[in-house]
Order: sequence, then C-alpha cells, then structure tokens
Amino acid sequence: METRLLWFCNWSVLGVCATLKLPQIFAVLGARSARGISLPSLLLELAGFLVFLRYQCYYEYPLLTYLEYPILIAQDLILLLCVFHLKGDVKRAAPYIVLCVSAWFILTLQKWIIDLAMNLCTFISAASKFAQLQYLWESRDSGALSALTWSLASYTCAVLIRFVIMLALNTWVAATILHYRKTDVKSE
Repeated sequence: METRLLWFCNWSVLGVCATLKLPQIFAVLGARSARGISLPSLLLELAGFLVFLRYQCYYEYPLLTYLEYPILIAQDLILLLCVFHLKGDVKRAAPYIVLCVSAWFILTLQKWIIDLAMNLCTFISAASKFAQLQYLWESRDSGALSALTWSLASYTCAVLIRFVIMLALNTWVAATILHYRKTDVKSE
C-alpha cells in the first residue's frame, strides 16, 4: 500500500508540475497583461529551480527525482518572456536569460558553490513567495495572477508536509529525551 501511495504521489506531482505554470501563462496571455506578477518573485523562483536542478545533475541523482525541474524552468522562462512581451520590452528579458545560462556553469565551478547554493535554495524559494505576497499587498490587485497555478503549487508542497510533520515529531521526541535525561541525572 505504501509503495502505491508513494508511486501516486511521485507521478501526480510530476504531472501537476508538467502543467503548473500553464494556467498562469494562459491567464497572462488572455488578459494581455502581466499585472499582478512580481518580476522579483518570478526571478527568485527561477533561480531556486535552477539551483535545485543543477545540484541534482551535479551529484548525478536519478532523473525521476528531479524531472519536474527542467519542465518548471522552461515554463518560468516562457512566463518571463510573456511578461516582458506584454510590457513591450522583450529585449529586457535577455540579460536574465543570459544570467540563468551563466549560473548553470558558475554553480559548479567549485563544489562549495553548488553546496552553498543548495543550502540557500529553500530561502530563495521562500523569498520568491514573500516577494509575490509583498507585491500583492502593495498593489491590492491580483491582476492576471492565476489562483489555479498557485493552488497546483500548493498541492506539490502538500506531498512534502509528511516530512515537515515527521521533522517536528522527531524533534519533539529528541527534546523530550534530552529533557528527561537531565531529570534522570539530577535524581541520581
């Protein structure tokens, strides 16, 4: 049963990621506006995906453990081009694309660079979400943002909630052990 559940989770996340940004891309193109999309958020998200993909490739993890990342990066690059196209300045996307390509190679110049980048990856991804939230709070307008895209992204993260719960419970057990260990030492 557990194997089937894991198989379902893996393939459903991959399937969702394969189409994750499509509702957002279609919403932007349909509205003919990138209003509501935070460029810093999009760029940070792209950076986080790029670091994670490069790390997985560098350490030769099995393809199925990171297959969604090339798909997500391609979708983010398409969305980036759409944003700049709708703002009437596609040429402004070029430096960001060059930066992404350069980062791909720079990340593995030294082992410590890719390791450090991977350690910062969660913070980069979180900063991406906060940048989008800040943009929404300041503008008070969701514009052409797709709630479906963000809901699908939530689903992909929900699969990982098990690990967060297990982290919290394992930490709680460890803290309880240390608490009672100190108590036992005092009573002897």
